[in-house]
Amino acid sequence: MKAEMPRALEVTPLEPYRLRIRWSTGETLEVDLEEKIRRIPALAPLLDPAVFRRAHVAEHGGSIEWLDSEFGDDNVYAWTREQLGEASHEMFFEWMHRNGLSLSAAAEALGKSRRMVAYYRTGAKPIPKHVWLACIGWEVTQGRPSRAA
Repeated sequence: MKAEMPRALEVTPLEPYRLRIRWSTGETLEVDLEEKIRRIPALAPLLDPAVFRRAHVAEHGGSIEWLDSEFGDDNVYAWTREQLGEASHEMFFEWMHRNGLSLSAAAEALGKSRRMVAYYRTGAKPIPKHVWLACIGWEVTQGRPSRAA
Protein backbone atom coordinates (compact mmCIF):
# COMPACT_ATOMS: atom_id res chain seq x y z
CA MET A 1 0.00 0.00 0.00
CA LYS A 2 1.53 3.29 -1.08
CA ALA A 3 1.02 6.28 1.21
CA GLU A 4 -0.14 9.33 -0.68
CA MET A 5 0.84 12.91 -0.02
CA PRO A 6 -1.97 15.33 0.83
CA ARG A 7 -3.14 17.26 -2.22
CA ALA A 8 -4.74 20.68 -2.28
CA LEU A 9 -8.17 20.38 -3.87
CA GLU A 10 -9.49 23.91 -3.42
CA VAL A 11 -7.87 27.19 -2.33
CA THR A 12 -9.63 30.26 -0.98
CA PRO A 13 -7.44 33.35 -0.47
CA LEU A 14 -8.06 35.21 2.78
CA GLU A 15 -6.69 38.52 3.97
CA PRO A 16 -3.90 39.14 4.76
CA TYR A 17 -1.67 36.43 3.23
CA ARG A 18 -3.73 33.52 4.49
CA LEU A 19 -5.22 30.67 2.52
CA ARG A 20 -8.04 28.30 3.39
CA ILE A 21 -7.29 24.99 1.71
CA ARG A 22 -9.46 21.91 1.28
CA TRP A 23 -7.12 18.91 1.30
CA SER A 24 -7.44 15.39 -0.07
CA THR A 25 -7.20 14.23 3.57
CA GLY A 26 -10.71 15.60 4.13
CA GLU A 27 -9.37 18.50 6.19
CA THR A 28 -10.02 22.17 5.51
CA LEU A 29 -7.21 24.19 7.09
CA GLU A 30 -5.87 27.71 7.05
CA VAL A 31 -2.24 28.68 6.62
CA ASP A 32 -0.48 32.03 7.03
CA LEU A 33 2.12 32.52 4.29
CA GLU A 34 3.30 36.04 5.13
CA GLU A 35 6.61 34.98 6.71
CA LYS A 36 7.45 32.68 3.77
CA ILE A 37 6.58 35.38 1.22
CA ARG A 38 8.55 38.13 3.00
CA ARG A 39 11.61 35.90 3.40
CA ILE A 40 12.07 35.35 -0.36
CA PRO A 41 12.57 38.56 -2.41
CA ALA A 42 11.36 36.91 -5.63
CA LEU A 43 7.94 36.43 -3.99
CA ALA A 44 7.49 40.15 -3.24
CA PRO A 45 4.74 40.50 -5.91
CA LEU A 46 2.54 38.25 -3.72
CA LEU A 47 2.50 40.99 -1.08
CA ASP A 48 0.14 42.92 -3.35
CA PRO A 49 -3.34 41.91 -2.11
CA ALA A 50 -4.71 41.86 -5.68
CA VAL A 51 -2.00 39.39 -6.72
CA PHE A 52 -2.35 37.28 -3.56
CA ARG A 53 -6.09 36.88 -4.20
CA ARG A 54 -5.21 35.05 -7.45
CA ALA A 55 -4.09 31.95 -5.51
CA HIS A 56 -5.39 28.72 -7.01
CA VAL A 57 -4.58 25.03 -7.32
CA ALA A 58 -2.27 24.45 -10.29
CA GLU A 59 -3.91 23.05 -13.41
CA HIS A 60 -2.56 19.52 -12.90
CA GLY A 61 -2.38 19.74 -9.09
CA GLY A 62 0.72 19.41 -7.00
CA SER A 63 1.05 23.08 -6.14
CA ILE A 64 -0.70 26.29 -5.22
CA GLU A 65 0.17 29.04 -7.64
CA TRP A 66 -0.10 32.71 -8.50
CA LEU A 67 1.10 34.13 -11.82
CA ASP A 68 4.75 33.00 -11.94
CA SER A 69 5.07 31.89 -8.30
CA GLU A 70 4.08 28.66 -6.63
CA PHE A 71 4.42 26.57 -3.48
CA GLY A 72 4.31 22.78 -3.55
CA ASP A 73 1.36 21.07 -1.86
CA ASP A 74 3.69 19.13 0.42
CA ASN A 75 5.38 22.28 1.71
CA VAL A 76 2.13 24.18 2.27
CA TYR A 77 0.62 21.19 4.08
CA ALA A 78 3.77 20.98 6.26
CA TRP A 79 3.54 24.69 7.13
CA THR A 80 -0.13 24.24 7.99
CA ARG A 81 0.70 21.39 10.38
CA GLU A 82 3.52 23.43 11.97
CA GLN A 83 1.14 26.36 12.53
CA LEU A 84 -1.19 23.92 14.30
CA GLY A 85 1.68 23.04 16.67
CA GLU A 86 2.51 19.71 15.04
CA ALA A 87 5.78 18.41 13.60
CA SER A 88 6.14 18.40 9.81
CA HIS A 89 8.23 16.37 7.41
CA GLU A 90 10.37 19.47 6.88
CA MET A 91 11.11 19.64 10.61
CA PHE A 92 11.88 15.90 10.69
CA PHE A 93 14.18 16.14 7.67
CA GLU A 94 15.98 19.10 9.27
CA TRP A 95 16.42 17.07 12.49
CA MET A 96 18.01 14.24 10.50
CA HIS A 97 20.21 16.62 8.53
CA ARG A 98 21.28 18.66 11.57
CA ASN A 99 22.36 15.48 13.34
CA GLY A 100 23.92 13.78 10.30
CA LEU A 101 21.51 10.85 10.51
CA SER A 102 20.88 8.39 7.70
CA LEU A 103 17.55 6.56 7.50
CA SER A 104 19.08 3.64 9.36
CA ALA A 105 20.63 5.81 12.09
CA ALA A 106 17.41 7.77 12.58
CA ALA A 107 15.42 4.53 12.75
CA GLU A 108 17.80 3.15 15.38
CA ALA A 109 17.70 6.40 17.39
CA LEU A 110 13.89 6.34 17.45
CA GLY A 111 13.29 2.59 17.66
CA LYS A 112 11.37 2.70 14.38
CA SER A 113 11.73 0.89 11.07
CA ARG A 114 13.62 2.51 8.19
CA ARG A 115 10.38 2.46 6.23
CA MET A 116 8.49 4.45 8.89
CA VAL A 117 11.36 6.97 9.14
CA ALA A 118 11.24 7.34 5.35
CA TYR A 119 7.48 8.01 5.58
CA TYR A 120 8.06 10.68 8.24
CA ARG A 121 10.90 12.27 6.26
CA THR A 122 8.86 12.62 3.09
CA GLY A 123 5.56 13.55 4.71
CA ALA A 124 3.83 10.40 3.53
CA LYS A 125 2.76 9.74 7.14
CA PRO A 126 2.10 12.27 9.89
CA ILE A 127 4.66 12.43 12.68
CA PRO A 128 3.06 11.49 16.00
CA LYS A 129 3.78 13.85 18.88
CA HIS A 130 5.60 11.12 20.83
CA VAL A 131 7.95 10.55 17.89
CA TRP A 132 8.75 14.26 17.61
CA LEU A 133 9.38 14.42 21.36
CA ALA A 134 11.71 11.42 20.96
CA CYS A 135 13.65 13.38 18.30
CA ILE A 136 14.09 16.30 20.69
CA GLY A 137 14.99 13.94 23.54
CA TRP A 138 17.54 12.12 21.39
CA GLU A 139 19.35 15.41 20.68
CA VAL A 140 19.44 16.21 24.40
CA THR A 141 20.87 12.78 25.29
CA GLN A 142 23.52 13.25 22.58
CA GLY A 143 24.60 16.54 24.19
CA ARG A 144 23.36 18.57 21.24
CA PRO A 145 21.30 21.68 21.84
CA SER A 146 17.95 20.95 20.22
CA ARG A 147 16.63 23.50 17.74
CA ALA A 148 13.71 21.18 17.07
CA ALA A 149 11.19 22.66 19.48
